[in-house]
Amino acid sequence: MILNALDPVTAEAAVEQAAQALRAGALVGLPTETVYGLAADANNPHAVAQIFQAKGRPADHPLIVHVAQASDVAHFARDVPAFAQALMRAFWPGPLTLILPRRAQVGAVAAGGQASIGLRCPAHPVAQALLKRAQALGVLGVAAPSANRFGRVSPTTAQHVASEFPQGDGDALLILDGGACQVGIESTIVDCSRGVPVLLRPGGVSRAALLAVLSDFGQALVTPEQALQLSQQTTPKASGTLTAHYAPQAKVRLMSLTQMQTELAQREGQGNPTAHLALYVREPVPFQAKAPLQVLTMPDQAAAAAQALFADLRQMDGPSIREIWVQTPPASPEWEGVSDRLRRAAA
Repeated sequence: MILNALDPVTAEAAVEQAAQALRAGALVGLPTETVYGLAADANNPHAVAQIFQAKGRPADHPLIVHVAQASDVAHFARDVPAFAQALMRAFWPGPLTLILPRRAQVGAVAAGGQASIGLRCPAHPVAQALLKRAQALGVLGVAAPSANRFGRVSPTTAQHVASEFPQGDGDALLILDGGACQVGIESTIVDCSRGVPVLLRPGGVSRAALLAVLSDFGQALVTPEQALQLSQQTTPKASGTLTAHYAPQAKVRLMSLTQMQTELAQREGQGNPTAHLALYVREPVPFQAKAPLQVLTMPDQAAAAAQALFADLRQMDGPSIREIWVQTPPASPEWEGVSDRLRRAAA
């Protein structure tokens, strides 16, 4: 069931119904500025277990817990370093997740049993309204991974969520419609649990923006490999960091325009049809195919490409498409998040 949470006439009632559902231990489709999440009371082990079951997600692969404001972090985390607090002040509410040492007996199921927990304060007004109303009902945070089957393309509209959980699941799932997500790819994840900031996943907050804050603390943004050398502590598992992830049903390949042109020519020369092929490109492909060929244009600005990425992958992933060839994004910092998602989709 999709409830309109944008219309002023229906928004308050929709948020109230969703908050009551969370308190009762049910799942809710939650809009955020990054992607839509599948939300449950983070302190209700049975409710959180339903997320893993609905997604087909391994129980040891942790979820991100969403809170209404930075002060709520104290309920879930301990020993929060000063640089992590500075990142919260700079980027919350917003598309940044911090991995922090978890308080004992709190959020264990959502954390996949780890001693750390991922926390984020989303900026979407509907997410904020729901988190604050749920908090008033005793729900102090919601675990909310992307609202899709495990490993598949993340949803950026309420309709995407409904399509992920059809029939009985879809009828039962309450989904708040907050419009299309503005960022479009998942949050940046920084591990702050080992004394140094470690970039685990690029996203809506850029590397340069993070470094501008961290420099005040004499901190660099290190890789998981560098952190292991410094602390000898294993990198905690984090949401959306598996090698293969964000994948449509069709096989995704990252290619240059020259590679596309060469392979298209080879296929047609060998009599292989291109009707089951989709191209996702920023520039025109210098090749005229004899058979029908689905071509979709990727925005040429990184932020717009991120916003459109998952919706475009879903659009191309039709029943007749077997392969999606994607023009490799530019190797520049602003494209880091898009490049990360495409590499995992193609893995």
